[in-house]
Amino acid sequence: MENKDFEYKGLKVNGFVALFVILAWFAATGYLLVSGISEPVGAIMMVIGIICATGFVMNEPNQSKALLFFGKYCGSFRQTGWYWLNPLLTKKPVSLRARNLNGETIKVNDKNGNPILIGLVLVWKVSDVYKALFEIDSATMAAENTRQTVNSLAKRMAAFENFVMVQSDAALRQVAGQYAYDSLGEEKEELTLRAGSDEINTQLEEKLNQRLAMAGIEVVEARINYLAYAPEIAAVMLRRQQAEAIISAREKIVEGAVSMVKIALDKLSEQDVLELDDEKKAAMVTNLLVVLCGDEQAQPVVNTGTLYK
Repeated sequence: MENKDFEYKGLKVNGFVALFVILAWFAATGYLLVSGISEPVGAIMMVIGIICATGFVMNEPNQSKALLFFGKYCGSFRQTGWYWLNPLLTKKPVSLRARNLNGETIKVNDKNGNPILIGLVLVWKVSDVYKALFEIDSATMAAENTRQTVNSLAKRMAAFENFVMVQSDAALRQVAGQYAYDSLGEEKEELTLRAGSDEINTQLEEKLNQRLAMAGIEVVEARINYLAYAPEIAAVMLRRQQAEAIISAREKIVEGAVSMVKIALDKLSEQDVLELDDEKKAAMVTNLLVVLCGDEQAQPVVNTGTLYK
């Protein structure tokens, strides 16, 4: 169908063969004009030769040219090398090479309504020449000048990059708004932007491919490269994270201390070092817990009395 990209199937000639033929044509034209045998025919041949000389095209690897015959799409020419095509065809160059885009950091609200700063980097390339040129208004965006092929290609690719930038911004806002920056203490299993980077990146890539498919652009890779709380709440969230870290550390310390106290009491009982009643066990447990859980180093006290009878 006309609205899909396809390979050009029309006339094409090796560039060197075409160059030899055109030079021979100009030689014959010059002979006719100089000798005066048929100046009108020579003039017509000169015009034809000049027109034919504009049919040369050169493609580098991963480069394509969309061919149009008076507005009708005739296919995409992707063959690498130097060729001669119909000089009446309009040739629009498009690069198929992968390109990087390092998006600007934007401020969005996460699932919990917290303002965060987030940025992404992605690798993209044009996969469908027809859609890239004719499904979006790339000509207007690029303000292309068809007389300057190199400049028009650069402007056209810059227009594609701008389109990708706008769509990536929208996709990033959509994905970031579905998840919290970080999980709260009671929601450790919830997928978050900070902890679930691989899954978030996969979803971001899928969203981008859905948005850019209409432009014939494929996202090869997309990932979040910057993530932080916005400055207005960064200090508060830092204190919350510090409090959670302290609580978590205290839990580990208490758990280890209780285990060590139990081991100490069991060893004393098994080896008959001394017998302790419930009151003395409670006092020993209290002392051991204070020593093991305290922030400061314990000071030993030597008891020379008869605490244990």
